[in-house]
Order: sequence, then C-alpha cells, then structure tokens
Amino acid sequence: MVPGEENQLVPKEIENAAEEPRVLCIIQDTTNSKTVNERITLNLPASTPVRKLFEDVANKVGYINGTFDLVWGNGINTADMAPLDHTSDKSLLDANFEPGKKNFLHLTDKDGEQPQILLEDSSAGEDSVHDRFIGPLPREGSVGSTSDYVSQSYSYSSILNKSETGYVGLVNQAMTCYLNSLLQTLFMTPEFRNALYKWEFEESEEDPVTSIPYQLQRLFVLLQTSKKRAIETTDVTRSFGWDSSEAWQQHDVQELCRVMFDALEQKWKQTEQADLINELYQGKLKDYVRCLECGYEGWRIDTYLDIPLVIRPYGSSQAFASVEEALHAFIQPEILDGPNQYFCERCKKKCDARKGLRFLHFPYLLTLQLKRFDFDYTTMHRIKLNDRMTFPEELDMSTFIDVEDEKSPQTESCTDSGAENEGSCHSDQMSNDFSNDDGVDEGICLETNSGTEKISKSGLEKNSLIYELFSVMVHSGSAAGGHYYACIKSFSDEQWYSFNDQHVSRITQEDIKKTHGGSSGSRGYYSSAFASSTNAYMLIYRLKDPARNAKFLEVDEYPEHIKNLVQKERELEEQEKRQREIERNTCKIKLFCLHPTKQVMMENKLEVHKDKTLKEAVEMAYKMMDLEEVIPLDCCRLVKYDEFHDYLERSYEGEEDTPMGLLLGGVKSTYMFDLLLETRKPDQVFQSYKPGEVMVKVHVVDLKAESVAAPITVRAYLNQTVTEFKQLISKAIHLPAETMRIVLERCYNDLRLLSVSSKTLKAEGFFRSNKVFVESSETLDYQMAFADSHLWKLLDRHANTIRLFVLLPEQSPGSYSKRTAYQKAGGDSGNVDDDCERVKGPVGSLKSVEAILEESTEKLKSLSLQQQQDGDNGDSSKSTETSDFENIESPLNERDSSASVDNRELEQHIQTSDPENFQSEERSDSDVNNDRSTSSVDSDILSSSHSSDTLCNADNAQIPLANGLDSHSITSSRRTKANEGKKETWDTAEEDSGTDSEYDESGKSRGEMQYMYFKAEPYAADEGSGEGHKWLMVHVDKRITLAAFKQHLEPFVGVLSSHFKVFRVYASNQEFESVRLNETLSSFSDDNKITIRLGRALKKGEYRVKVYQLLVNEQEPCKFLLDAVFAKGMTVRQSKEELIPQLREQCGLELSIDRFRLRKKTWKNPGTVFLDYHIYEEDINISSNWEVFLEVLDGVEKMKSMSQLAVLSRRWKPSEMKLDPFQEVVLESSSVDELREKLSEISGIPLDDIEFAKGRGTFPCDISVLDIHQDLDWNPKVSTLNVWPLYICDDGAVIFYRDKTEELMELTDEQRNELMKKESSRLQKTGHRVTYSPRKEKALKIYLDGAPNKDLTQD
Repeated sequence: MVPGEENQLVPKEIENAAEEPRVLCIIQDTTNSKTVNERITLNLPASTPVRKLFEDVANKVGYINGTFDLVWGNGINTADMAPLDHTSDKSLLDANFEPGKKNFLHLTDKDGEQPQILLEDSSAGEDSVHDRFIGPLPREGSVGSTSDYVSQSYSYSSILNKSETGYVGLVNQAMTCYLNSLLQTLFMTPEFRNALYKWEFEESEEDPVTSIPYQLQRLFVLLQTSKKRAIETTDVTRSFGWDSSEAWQQHDVQELCRVMFDALEQKWKQTEQADLINELYQGKLKDYVRCLECGYEGWRIDTYLDIPLVIRPYGSSQAFASVEEALHAFIQPEILDGPNQYFCERCKKKCDARKGLRFLHFPYLLTLQLKRFDFDYTTMHRIKLNDRMTFPEELDMSTFIDVEDEKSPQTESCTDSGAENEGSCHSDQMSNDFSNDDGVDEGICLETNSGTEKISKSGLEKNSLIYELFSVMVHSGSAAGGHYYACIKSFSDEQWYSFNDQHVSRITQEDIKKTHGGSSGSRGYYSSAFASSTNAYMLIYRLKDPARNAKFLEVDEYPEHIKNLVQKERELEEQEKRQREIERNTCKIKLFCLHPTKQVMMENKLEVHKDKTLKEAVEMAYKMMDLEEVIPLDCCRLVKYDEFHDYLERSYEGEEDTPMGLLLGGVKSTYMFDLLLETRKPDQVFQSYKPGEVMVKVHVVDLKAESVAAPITVRAYLNQTVTEFKQLISKAIHLPAETMRIVLERCYNDLRLLSVSSKTLKAEGFFRSNKVFVESSETLDYQMAFADSHLWKLLDRHANTIRLFVLLPEQSPGSYSKRTAYQKAGGDSGNVDDDCERVKGPVGSLKSVEAILEESTEKLKSLSLQQQQDGDNGDSSKSTETSDFENIESPLNERDSSASVDNRELEQHIQTSDPENFQSEERSDSDVNNDRSTSSVDSDILSSSHSSDTLCNADNAQIPLANGLDSHSITSSRRTKANEGKKETWDTAEEDSGTDSEYDESGKSRGEMQYMYFKAEPYAADEGSGEGHKWLMVHVDKRITLAAFKQHLEPFVGVLSSHFKVFRVYASNQEFESVRLNETLSSFSDDNKITIRLGRALKKGEYRVKVYQLLVNEQEPCKFLLDAVFAKGMTVRQSKEELIPQLREQCGLELSIDRFRLRKKTWKNPGTVFLDYHIYEEDINISSNWEVFLEVLDGVEKMKSMSQLAVLSRRWKPSEMKLDPFQEVVLESSSVDELREKLSEISGIPLDDIEFAKGRGTFPCDISVLDIHQDLDWNPKVSTLNVWPLYICDDGAVIFYRDKTEELMELTDEQRNELMKKESSRLQKTGHRVTYSPRKEKALKIYLDGAPNKDLTQD
C-alpha cells in the first residue's frame, strides 16, 4: 500500500467542501468490457447532479460517458429497474440517493452494447504530452496532492490505462516487488538512464533475449512511451537467465542491486560504459590500525558501492536516532587492548591500538542500507528491527570525510587492498554481515573483478558534499517476508511519487516521514501498526553539484538507435492494442455438433467478432468442425443450445445477416447457453425452434420385438394437454393416438404413465428437455396396471441395462468349439438387437441364429434332462479339483476331432482334489427350472451352470454358435410393483468377515433367486488381445449380483463360476478383483472392461493371502512366493499343511511342516510369529488381500508361547568396520538383562561389555558402517524393552550390539573414501538410505549467458 493512502478514502477536495449532506456511492462494474470488473467509491455532495455522477464514474472507470447505464443495486432486481438518466440535472438527493448511507449502483451495458473504453489516443493533445516522455500528466480539476486516490480496489484491467501521474508502473510477476523498486529507481536516475541510452546494442554479437543492457533499454523506453498503466518485466528477468520459479523467490533489494551492477559491469567490458557503475556509485574508505605506543599505522584502501548502517548496536536495546548518528558510529574507532592487542610491526610486540574506518571518497550517488534484519539470540529467530531512524532530505557528508587521507598515495593503497577485500567494508561495527541479517531475503557479499580504480583528483571541498535524497526503498513486513515499494523524487518537477508495482501515485513529504519507522517496541514478527512494520530500507542520495547534475535527455538528443527503438516499441504497442480491441469485441462461446456420419458429439470453442453475421459464423463453425468433405454448407445452421439439458432453445430463421453480438446479447466472458451446429440431409428441411417450446425425445417401444427404437425429436408447449400431445406424436411417428401409451422418464428409472388426458405437460412434470417412451398396440397389456405390464418391465430393463466388454481367458475350457463355430459362421454381420441401442460390433446372422435355436430346442431339452439325471447319479463326483486353476490346459486336438464330448469328459480336463466340495457347488437343472419363469428358449440354455457344457458337447457344431452369438436371458423382474425394487441383498455376516459367498446357507445359488437381463455376443476388439483371447460384448442389467453375473458367464468361460475370477479394468489398465459376490453391478457403467482369469474364487469365510519369504540376511529380504487361500477357523498348522504342496509345485521349495513358520508382515517389517495352534479370525486378525511372511528355520522352532519375544540381533565390529549376519534371539521376557545374557551367550562378549541399540527405520534397518558407531542411541538406560526409547513390544525388532572395549578402526583418507563409496552403493541398492534435505533459501543469481546451468556471477 502506498504511504498515506491507508485512510485516504475520499479526495481532499471533497473533504474541504462546504458542510452539507454527502452521498456515498459504491459502483460495481458488471459488464464484460474488462478482464476483471472494478468497484469504485465516490463520496459526493448531495447537491451533485446525476449528470456529474456519470462524468465522475466515466472518468474513474475509463469508459466513454453515455455508453453505459447505472442502475440501482441495493438488493433490487436490476432487470426490473429503469436506468438513471445520464443527462439529468437532478441532484442526487432528488434522484432518491440517501445521504449518510451506502448507495449501491451497478454499471451495466447500454442497449445490449458493452461500454466503450476511453482510449488514450482519443485525447487531442496526447501526442504532444508524450513527446516529453517524462513527468506527470495534468489532471483536470485536481486540487489536493492525494486527490487522485479514490478507491483501494485495484484490478488487472486497470493496467490497460495509464496512471494519471503520467508514469508507468511495473507488473509484479509474483514476488518481484524488490526488482520493481530498484528498476524504477534506476529509471528515475538521469545519469544512469542517459548512460544506458548511449550504449548501442550489436545484434550480430549477442542474442537480444540474453542481453541485460538491451532489455533494460527496452524497459526504460516502455516506461517512457507506453500508454499502459503498467508493463511486464518478464523480458528483463529472462535476460537474467531466470525461469518462472524465480518469480516466486523473495530476495533482498540491496542484494539485487549488487548482483545487477556486477552483471552490467561484466556485460559492459571494453565499452564506453565499462566504468559507469564505479563512476556513479563507488566510494573509497580506509581500514586502519594505529599503534598507541609508537603511532605506527597500518592501513589499506577498500571500495564500496553502499554503506550498511546498523540500526541498533550489538547488545544494545537502544537504536540510533538518525542516519547521521549511525554514520558517526560507523567511523567511530575501537580500542584493541587486553587479549585483543595488535602486534605492531615497529614495536615488534603486541600493543594497544586503535582500529577504525575513514571515508576517503564519497560517490556521486550515495547508497545507504539500513540494516533492519538481525538475529535475536534470545528467541533464536531472525527478526526485523522496526526502530525509528530519521533521515534528512539533504545530508551533509563533509563531517565524515578524512581530508588528510585524501592526500595519501593511491597506488600504494590499491596494492594493499587485495581483490578479495574489494566491494565490502571491513569494520567491527558490521560484525553481523548482511548475509546473516535478513529473513527470507538472503544477502550475498559480492566481489567485483574490476581492475585498478580511477579516483577523482578534483579534491572535493568539505562544503560541497551536500547530498539530496531522491529515492527511498521501503520494506513492509517482517523478517519472514514482506513487500517492497519505492518513493522517488522526480528531478523534473521535484515532486515525490510512490512506485508500488503497477500503481503510481503522488505523495508528500509527510508520507516520506512515515517511513522513518516506529519506536523501539515489539521485536516480534508482524505488528499490526502501520508505522512499526513499514519503514525505509535503502536510501539513495545524489550529490548536489550543478556541474554534474544531469537532466533527462530530450527527444532530439536521443541517439539514433534509441529513436529507432522508441518507434519499434510504439508500433508493437499499437499492434497489441489493436489485438486487444479485437479480443474485446470477440464473442467466445461453446460450440457443439453431432457429426452426421460418426454420430459423435463434438465440442469446440467458437470465437467470432461481434460484427460478423450469423451466416459468416455458420461458415466458421462449419470449417472448425471439419465438415467440408462430409456435408454441404447449406445443410448446416447454428441454433441456440443448452448442453446441460440437451435442449435446443431456438433457431434463427431469417436472421442470417444479423450481427452475432446482437444475437448473443453482447460480448460476455461467459454465456448461459451454447451454440449447436445442426445438420440435415439434403432432402430434409430444418425444423423451426421457437422460444418457449420444450424438446421431447420420443422412443418408440415394440412389445413384440421387445425393442426400444432410437429417439426422434418433437417440440411441444407446456400448456398442451396430454391428448394434444398424443396427437402431435401420432403425426410424427404415424401411430394411432387412441391406443397410445406415453411414459415420461422424469429422472433415472422414474417412469410415469401419462394417464390423465386433460392434464397439461407442465402439470405432468415436463421441463426444457424430456424423454418419453411411446407404445401403441392392441395387446391386452394395454389393460393391465402399468406396474404389472410388459411395457413397464421392458422399460425397467432398458433403463438398467449397461454394456460391458469382457476379456475371456486364453483357451478356456469349453470355449474353443464355440470359437471355431463362430469363425465358421463368419461373413455377414447380422442386425443389432434392438433391446439395447448402443450395441456395436460384428455379430452373426440373426436369421441363422433363430433357425439354429428353433431346430435345436428339443435336442437341448433332452440333453439338459440327461445332464440332470447324470448329476443325480453322482457322475460329477468323479471329477477332481485343485485349489487354483491358473494353469488349466485344454487339449485342442481332442476338441477339434470330436464335436461331442461328454460333460464328464470335459470336467476331467479340470483336475480336482476335493470332489465333495465340487459336488456340493453344482446345481441341478430341476432346481433351476422350479424357480424360473422363462420367456425364450435361450434363457433356458443359459440358466444352468451346465449349459455351457451342453452346448460344447452337442452333436451339431452350430449349436455353440447360437449360444455364443445370440444368447440372452429375458427374465422376470424382481419387482412386481413400481414402488418396490430399490432393494439389494446384503449379508451382514459376510460383510463383516470381509468376503462373500456365491451360495446361501441351503447351497442354492443366489444368482438363481433373481433373474435379470443378460445378453452376450462375440466382439472384435480394435486392438488384438493375443492368440487364444476372446472378447465378449455383454448387455446386462446392472442390478444383477456379481454371483449371478458370473454364472451367466459360465458357458463362455467353460468352467464353473467358483473357478474363475472377475477383474475390473480401470484407467491405465489397472486391474482390481471384484470379490463381493452379493453386491450388484451398480458401480459399473457403460463400456467398462472386465478381465476373466482362471482360478478358484473365494467362498464364504475365505481370504486370499499373499505369501512372501523372509530372507533376513539377503540383500532383498522380502521375496514374493505365491497366492494362497486361508479360511476362517483354520489353524496356522492347517494352513502350513496346505502350503507345502503349493510351495513344492510352484516355488520348488521342499519344506517339512516343522521347519518353517508364518509371521505377520507389516510392509517390509517382520512381526508377530504365528504359533501352530493359533486360529485365524480368533487369535489372528485376517482381512482381504492379507500378507504374511514365510520364514525357513535353521533348526527346531524355539517360539512356543505368546509370552516369548523374538528379536533379530546383529553384531557391530568397530575394529573391523563391518556388521555380522542377523541372528534370532528368543527371550522369555522383556528384560534388558536377559537380552544382554543372550547376546553374550551367542557372541562370547563378557556380559559387562555388551552395549546394544535399537535399529531405526524399515527392516533390515540398514545404516552406514561409517555412521553406526556414533549415530545410534547405544546402551539406553532402561531395565525393560517395552519402555521409551526402545518400545519393543512385538517380535521382529532389530537390535545392534557391540563390545564396548573394542576400539574403532582408524581409517586413512583413502580408506575412508573407498569405504564411503562402497557403503553408498550398498545402501542405494537396498533402497534404505534415508536422507533429509531441508528447503534452502535460494541465492539470487544473474546468469550472464542466459542459462541457469552456469553461474557466472561473482560470489
């Protein structure tokens, strides 16, 4: 915030007006003329005419008066209010404005047109004003010095209009206020700007993008000539080699000044400006030590670019009152005595001495840095000192210079001053170097590489060292962060201005005094008081010397290259302004188009000038949607469209020549509607869409074919009755209205029969866009109650059917013959079943399928009956089963040579080991048929789990084709009434146990209890899925349970549903198994992909467990072995017995049951050892996708009881710099003494010499051998292991131990480096190296080659 503006809400001339009622007007710009709408505040006398109010608003907002309206905004609907008359001479009081209250007004478009922005070039005298390039522009009627400030509401759009001061601001990229302050100060320094202009850029020698002086030239030219309020600094920072992240780094303005000056010196080498920085900013001082006994003085000459002044002396609570006092303290010598005595070269002994600094030469531009950032050793925080320190407008430096020292030999002083000391001041007064002072803004002590200095021999007289203040760089905030801005005096009009990023305003001497700071009060972080946190940080004075004081170059004095640059930048800005004007008058609106051939809704953004006609806009949209080769232009038109409701609001007949700005209601940032590029066939005509109509999508339902046709669109009115609506639809679809039934789908699965003929569509719940189903037939279904009718069931099925793509396993049993038959059928793709509109992909001939089904019905029934009898005879018990079917092989030669294979023969390909379980899971056809109401032959085929076997073993090879191509089950609805049906079957016990069963307590499949729609057909995937894979496109009712869904897939997979698993495929092809069998498919949506994998599915109470081998002394201690199934109530020993054959077959591990154990796995950490008698779910908590460790034992299991504790110990041998392998130690208690005894027993170390420490991090708690000896907490003072700091309460903890008498090996540097490399490599391989790198404050650097990979700045 600019000083003096905090409470300056009202112009000064208003404050001084006569005492009369005042009216506070708050005007909000609601138009879209600018990027961000402004809000301005005016406090006017009540007698002010309304006409004058409009003029003031136009002046402040930057609009042309008469191109906008003002309407009341005091909570009143502006659409119902007439705008104020901008020509009225009525007073505000007579126009119903209320004095003493806030009067809210909205600035709106006038007659649908946006306000016109008042452009700078509209002023007749503008060019003559800008020829001066410098100084404030006169403001009409301005009285007070701060009268230009009216509102504190800044916006980005205000950047487009130049400040009334005539100066241009700089945009803050993010946290670049420190840069803006310095750049504005340099720009307002005549000597620096003039010298910069005299330098000429040679494009052949350097890239303009990386040339810092050239980019500064461009910036200064823009600061003079631009008509914007503020300009960007990105080109300058890019020349520094900075990227966008640098804009978010907060730095110190003094640090930037040093780095930038150094970079300019490097760039200006061997040019006329090579010594410019030194000539303007460099001073000299002497750093001396004088012996108090003999008077011998040792000294050296140092140069400086700024003088750092301490605010508060070290150890003192009292700050210096003024800059003069701080300067005196800066040169005040100190006595070196006692232990600090100085060794005198002449006396050849240590003597008392005086040490201090003397100024020899002051620069033309004197820079003083007030060291407000310090470190508080009581709170151990960096702080900002907000103490008050005054500074004069004129500073007399003659009292601080040592004239005698001016006569000292300069050559000698240059020789004495080493290059390493140049550019910094050496004084104990500066004990806290700047690099340690500030908070977020870190400082760098820079060094210059300048050669021998040129020192002016003019010998300034003391009375000529008068400096005038012209720049104050202010910091507002704390050591943790804040904001910079600059207060600068113009040498053109001697007026002070505040350059606060993009805001430039006029200020007074009183505002400068506010930057002196506050009293020595709080030393905390932020303070709420304005004066205590906003204060001067850098002061720049200029020597008052009429012979040297320069003025800014006039236009005719500019070098030719600057004149060319001015012209170039003007042209660029004019071009940008024209582009911005075009942008301001461009309508941007969403455009949609349903592709005529692909039938895909396309979306784009139409950008059209407001003066373009509708006809031209249609042509633009036509090309944008790439329809040139698809459809003629005259078959397209633009209509008003609501994409959210899929509603065509209106068409624009006869308005082809109307400007788009008028049609769309003006240029706006967002529109409440969209546009649709509507297409038609050449033989069709466009329908007229009128405002007020509602759109209805009509789906015709065929009860006989059980199909729902694609929609056709009709338009109706909400006041039409149902009877009139039926007549309208009858004309559109040519169905009789007398027997017509219309069902409205108001929302998902909410079907409403329009049965009351006299009701209006509005009363029935119609809205802008609606969806209805229409059926007209003579069937008896017309007389049934709607909830019991066939129509309701068909629509209910239609609403809940989704399409899924199922990838079957490679060469699954029972599927090969169907695949062969499908390939034989080949050729013609049949008609797509109308039950689902979205069915895609090649299917077999529908006619052939129906023929095959009709011919084979009797044969299938007889086969099904024979199967039932075989099942009753127990033939299926001859089959065997394994627990996992991941590696099922299907002999293709047998299936190819014989098309009829008995069901028992098919099952023999699937070897089983649990015939009883297998038999209990089978379902007889008689049970199925008793519970089923069928509506088609193929529903009978698929309802049984044996149907796939029946089809595979049929004599006719075409029967599998019928099943594979057009198998579907149309089943009875689980609801008998419309209001019943939101129920789902949940099993609380199974939900709690973490798994579901496919079968209920009676052994009957849950899938049989409810029948939902299912239809599957082969699908040719776009991308090949590999040899032996097959895709199915499945249309299924999503209310079906996963168990029933799996049973319907049995014929296509070729195995029972309990022997394959369903994986849902998500984005990035991630697969997750679906195991909740009693959950429905409601979470699935259209076109989801599913992968089927062979393997036994879980039963009730079973859990899939991942088994890992624990290898404590291997580089990778965690190795995956296999997936197993553990059951609730099973003991650990039983699970080990089941694991033994699997480990032998799948992993090649030959283990006996007593030579391995199972234990808890928490990520990579081994935990509790499971004892053989432990029971899952009772003693051991188990869950889905559980993980356990399997650990092979070297001997007999030592863990016999839960009271025992097993820890992993590892000996550290410091004399050898190595760690021994892990050894398990089993403790009977948590006693530290017992641990020591066990460690002594296995290592042979005397008990009193044992020291141990707990390992850190994840197992195996790796640590470098270079760090272990000192980094671990050795020998903790505890008596038990289960207390702090050990907290060892479970098995698996890592304990390091050592012999305390063993000495650490002494390493040479070479050995240490070699060991460091080995350890680093080892720890990186194991992935257990944990490093912590706190965020470091980034040093400010300028890269002279424009690339951050090289640091060319001087440190």
